[in-house]
Amino acid sequence: MNRIELTSRRDFLNSVFSAGAMIFAAGVVPSAEADVTKSTWNPSVFIGVDTDGSVTIVAHRSEMGTGIRTSLPMVVADEMEADWNRVRIEQALGDKKYGSQNTDGSCSIRDFYDLMRQTGATARFMLEKAAADQWKVSATECKAQNHQVHHTPSGRSLGFGELAAAASKQPIPRPDLVRLKLPNEFRYIGKGVPSVDLKDICTGHGTYGFDARVPGMVYASIERPPVLGGKLKTFDDSAAKQVAGVSQTVVIEGAQPPYGFQALGGVAVIANNTWAASEGRKKLKVEWESGPHAVFSSEAFKKTLIDTANKPQQVVRTVGDVDTAFNGAAKIVEANYYTPLLAHAPMEPPAALAEYRDGKVEVWAATQNPQAVLTTVSKALGIKESDVTCHVTLLGGAFGRKSKPDYVAEAAILSKKVGKPVKISWTREEDIHFDYFHTTSAMYFKAALDASGKPTAWLQRTVFPPIGSTFDEKEQYGGGELSLGFLDVPFDIANFRAENGPAQAHLRIGWLRSVANIYHAFGIQSFIDELAHTTQKDPVEYWLATLGAPRQIDLATQKAKYTNYGKPLAQYPIDTGRLRRVVEVAAEKSGWGNRKNGNGRAWGFAAHRSFLTYVAAVVQIEVDPSGKLRIPRVDMAVDCGQSINPDRVISQFEGAATFGASIALMGEITAADGRVQQSNFNTYQVARINEAPYETHVHLVEGGGPPTGAGEPGVPPMAPAICNAIFAATGKRLRELPIRKQKLV
Repeated sequence: MNRIELTSRRDFLNSVFSAGAMIFAAGVVPSAEADVTKSTWNPSVFIGVDTDGSVTIVAHRSEMGTGIRTSLPMVVADEMEADWNRVRIEQALGDKKYGSQNTDGSCSIRDFYDLMRQTGATARFMLEKAAADQWKVSATECKAQNHQVHHTPSGRSLGFGELAAAASKQPIPRPDLVRLKLPNEFRYIGKGVPSVDLKDICTGHGTYGFDARVPGMVYASIERPPVLGGKLKTFDDSAAKQVAGVSQTVVIEGAQPPYGFQALGGVAVIANNTWAASEGRKKLKVEWESGPHAVFSSEAFKKTLIDTANKPQQVVRTVGDVDTAFNGAAKIVEANYYTPLLAHAPMEPPAALAEYRDGKVEVWAATQNPQAVLTTVSKALGIKESDVTCHVTLLGGAFGRKSKPDYVAEAAILSKKVGKPVKISWTREEDIHFDYFHTTSAMYFKAALDASGKPTAWLQRTVFPPIGSTFDEKEQYGGGELSLGFLDVPFDIANFRAENGPAQAHLRIGWLRSVANIYHAFGIQSFIDELAHTTQKDPVEYWLATLGAPRQIDLATQKAKYTNYGKPLAQYPIDTGRLRRVVEVAAEKSGWGNRKNGNGRAWGFAAHRSFLTYVAAVVQIEVDPSGKLRIPRVDMAVDCGQSINPDRVISQFEGAATFGASIALMGEITAADGRVQQSNFNTYQVARINEAPYETHVHLVEGGGPPTGAGEPGVPPMAPAICNAIFAATGKRLRELPIRKQKLV
């Protein structure tokens, strides 16, 4: 692999651009702590135009297969009127001046679309003004188009390179003076361009976390406490030091609660290659004091969660009078649903390289959140954040795991202790055993139906160890996770109550692709299907009838602390009309009305709003006489507002169909005596090619409005749609995941 070169921003600018180049720093991006909807002008996202006409755009988000290193610069280039073939993308260092760099929560486009447009349009304005000054004409007569500025009355033109020096001296205009393009003027937005990383990825030239290297570096493998919070008692490293290539062992102090992004601690084996470090670690003889979490057993904990869910809990949303409605109901339907712990298991496990020298540290990491790296590493080493430099590599998958930089802290701590650059490359076993797990959950549902089968009352409870417990060990309630598919149930039911019960965490809990929407959608979308079959109604027709007339839902009047993914409801309302439309499109495109269930074959349906995006899924399944399940086809209808790069959006939902099917079919982490029992893909299975959906058809629905999320919203409808299809095919209602643990025939 090529050596990673250290380059400061000043050196980068000096090396990339020639004298007289336009270095534009009007990114209009707020600080990391600021509200991006109320941003002010700051010199942050760089656009550079060289005298040869080449344009460099700095990408401040991490590339992990979503195409974001292409899509955000593409927006800048469109507004700037740059020729995409003359654009070069440069990955940003971790730096708060870029605003949030956390490539998580399906928010890169929705948070930065307007800001990237403003950045590109401002550069265009300055180039046009530079040309106007040179020609001594009004700037209103000058128009940038395809990497040139044209003066229409005289027919004169100047290239961006010819204008770079003069444009660099232009004052940055106020935002209100800059005109943004109309949609019919877009060159790239809504049409898309190929990924800038495609060739390197396909030919093996892309640099991932595992590829990072510098001269003189050593490798580390760490024996960590097998139970969260465990303490090192004794260790014998004599056998480890006999392994060829092993140079020493180093103790990392154990993490203290709350665990946050701390290194877990343990005994590290240092060697001159990865294999030697790993083999040396296997020969360590270590004794641990397990601590209080050794009592954790997933089976016993499951019973505790279900018991809690079946008792009255803290009310988090209420409409009408549920109890009175239940007393007068013609029929009552009740059900419990359960989902297990999940691991992220990205194709590339966590990896980082750190070099500590003279009180400062350089790190190279496959990270979703380089600013969290700065904070975590500086705290771990006792240095200032300004003395930490984070270079972001390509990420071989992430799903939320790599926004938690505990592995980067490990590399930095060891580099300081060893006095050399240290590379950490987690094994698959480490990745699964020491994850920040997607939480387990138990849910209870109760509905009252009138004589026609219409729900007149709905009660739901959710109980799960929350993500907040990772940052406050006393936290046991859902908090912001309740806004992820639980508080925002869209059905028009006169009497509705949602409750949340407490649950203690015994593992590090983190966010995973679509987060709490996974279990909330599974429970809610399965239960509404139960009601449809109870009343012998078509599931789609029953769902739409329960949804009610198109409207915008205001949860503020219903005692619900709803966060709406950090966006104002006025801008991104809960619009049941848009939800209805994706359901109708999914039903139409899948042939739902002409389906013929029978002989082990059936269709299942689910719909869900998450990350401000509306998604409906119809899944076709086949169950053979032995109980083996196939998924021949998935149809997803998606309304994600303005689509920036449609091919990338479609790819995200195709991937979500496989990801969602995988966790529904086989995703499960268990624990005994506080220890995670899974270790690799033999015990934590993911869908292989013969188990994933054979065909996935994504239908983009033009719903209007600004861009919303694309990376995560396709996951939540998959599990309920599959399980609803299984019921239609076999008559067996699955209220627990994963599917593989249950007999289908």
